[in-house]
Amino acid sequence: MTTLIESDEHRALRAAVAAFGKRYGRDYIATVVEEGSYPTELWQEAAKLGYIGVNLPEAHGGGGGGITELSLVLEELGAAGCPLLMMIVSPAICGTVIARFGTDAQKQHWLPALADGTRLMAFGITEPDAGSNSHRITTTARRDGADWLLTGRKVFVSGVDVADATLIVGRTEDSRTGRLKPCLFIVPRDAEGFQRRPIDMELNAAEKQFELILDDVRLPADALVGDEDAGLLQLFAGLNPERIMTAAFAIGMGRYALTQAVGYARDRTVWNTPIGAHQAIAHPLAQAHIDLELARLMMQKAAHLYDAGDDTGAGEAANMAKYAAGEACVKAVDQAVHTLGGNGLTREFGLASLITAARVARIAPVSREMILNYVSHQTLGLPKSY
Repeated sequence: MTTLIESDEHRALRAAVAAFGKRYGRDYIATVVEEGSYPTELWQEAAKLGYIGVNLPEAHGGGGGGITELSLVLEELGAAGCPLLMMIVSPAICGTVIARFGTDAQKQHWLPALADGTRLMAFGITEPDAGSNSHRITTTARRDGADWLLTGRKVFVSGVDVADATLIVGRTEDSRTGRLKPCLFIVPRDAEGFQRRPIDMELNAAEKQFELILDDVRLPADALVGDEDAGLLQLFAGLNPERIMTAAFAIGMGRYALTQAVGYARDRTVWNTPIGAHQAIAHPLAQAHIDLELARLMMQKAAHLYDAGDDTGAGEAANMAKYAAGEACVKAVDQAVHTLGGNGLTREFGLASLITAARVARIAPVSREMILNYVSHQTLGLPKSY
């Protein structure tokens, strides 16, 4: 535990969330996935306790904290075996963007409901031919009188089936230069021309993935979030928390896997000796713990920078945190499964499914290679190859 940099309040929050998460645990999530349902009970109780909206403004029903507190909540739920993916999307991305850039009407309409869990909002940025490259996004918005018409496609959008609306990243034409720039629109789930198709995933998760088709979706003027000319500033106000929260998701998952492996290594006895006494078992687990702790430190740095208003510093740290956490998670899960041997592949121990889930942290919301590009260009000042 990194107690030296955590306040008493944060340690108390961590302990409370950990105790709450243990009441649900991995078995609850496994049952939800098997039934094809959604962890509604967990989400609603977490919201009632103030965990879902801990980062949102008190004036709009939130806890008045920041991404620091929200990432702590998600990490501890993950360590208990019951992470909530939509925490990354609804309060962290959408809630943050609306709180920072939304109109008073948007804040009043959405933030209290996002905080108390009665509404969810999805986030659509990735496209089939552009990935998350905001400069190549082809979803476009054009004016039609006082309205907007939004047309395009999105893929790998989480939780659209349970969300009341989706925050869509589109592009509008700059009236001064004629160039396209990113803009954010709130699209209600029942908007005409707004269609969703489930993506058949090998990954078994409670939150489903969808392809979205927007066919001249007509939106009122107030569907635009923030300033039409703010562009990337508003977009990255949501993407930096997304990276920080993905790191929290990965660290929690890695901690859960490591805890199962350590318990097994203590109890499993071969030739009258617990297997955890052997360095071939103990050392890789120790290395996994070190990697997870280091990743958490970078995640905490990124969250503190973001909450302090340092968007530039947070951007660098958030990318590094997401990279480190993804690598640490994959290694921890792999070592946990290996420690249990054949038992690591059984449903009883619940680790095998994490092999696929852990890799998500390397891929989404931005691949580790693109993070290395970011660090090499932005931090080290090396030239681009593209």
